[in-house]
Amino acid sequence: MFVVGTDLFIVSPLLPAIAAAFGRSDATAGFSVTVFSLTYLVSAPLFGQLADRVGRRRTLLGCLFGFGIANVFTALAPNFGLLLAISVGAPAGTLIADHWGWHSPFLVLALLSVALIAANHKAWPNDSGASEAVLDAGSGDNYAEMVWRLLPTVFWATAIYSVYTYLGAWLTEAGLTASGIARAISFYGVGALIGTLLGGQLADRLGARKTMLISLAGLAAGLAFLAARGGTGWRADISLLVLSIFAQFFFPAQQASLGRWFPQRRAFLLALNNSALFLGISLGSVIGGEAMTLSGFALDAAIGAAIAGVALVLVAASARWQRD
Repeated sequence: MFVVGTDLFIVSPLLPAIAAAFGRSDATAGFSVTVFSLTYLVSAPLFGQLADRVGRRRTLLGCLFGFGIANVFTALAPNFGLLLAISVGAPAGTLIADHWGWHSPFLVLALLSVALIAANHKAWPNDSGASEAVLDAGSGDNYAEMVWRLLPTVFWATAIYSVYTYLGAWLTEAGLTASGIARAISFYGVGALIGTLLGGQLADRLGARKTMLISLAGLAAGLAFLAARGGTGWRADISLLVLSIFAQFFFPAQQASLGRWFPQRRAFLLALNNSALFLGISLGSVIGGEAMTLSGFALDAAIGAAIAGVALVLVAASARWQRD
């Protein structure tokens, strides 16, 4: 999970270098995140079904191999059209790229993922072949209710990743060195780790709905602060830390809520929630890119704050979350 997560989050700090290498704007380079996210959105439920049918171990090993090959292609991409698209991995990748070029972190990830194939082959039990329980998509579920309850995830992810995707570009324009950018991304990553752990605790104690409201309110306020004050150095680092803590309260609370409302389809709903997350990442990278092109990072952060506000109103006003 660390290696796979690094592959996604490493793109933000490397975005200026990738854009410069291919002669593209930061906004255009951000479409690599959109492609990555849209592919994840579609493939997550499909591979979940495949794992149920042919075995989790077999699917995992095949995906690790494909993941490694894809990182090699990313590192060796001769032009932008062929490019593919947490707390330690992203900043470490930034420092590696500063010394050996932006291609090198992807080669490191490729080697790590291939090396993990042997370890996972040994660690996971043999697949029994058929699934213990193959999901039945025609079981009469209330799909309208599913969509409605997944919408906050889409808005939440859109708000976060409209800004996170272009953090590297913003910090580069502010004149930070690679070590300064790595430090800022580290603060964001540490905040994400703290927020995720605390989010689960808060959801258990306060309930999923209250935790989600706290998260969305903090996210909207934090993005509004970035839009109004901006800044670099330690003020930006602390702002990113606090913003990330509040932002990450949301996801474990949403997962708990989905599991409670759909106990018979928990795995299916969690897979859909991941797809909703990556739909939001896709939308965020596009919206953020347009905002950066029009007026820069301040507008980008302001739009993110407004989107987080929409998610807040959605959860606060709907009776569907009253029992969470």
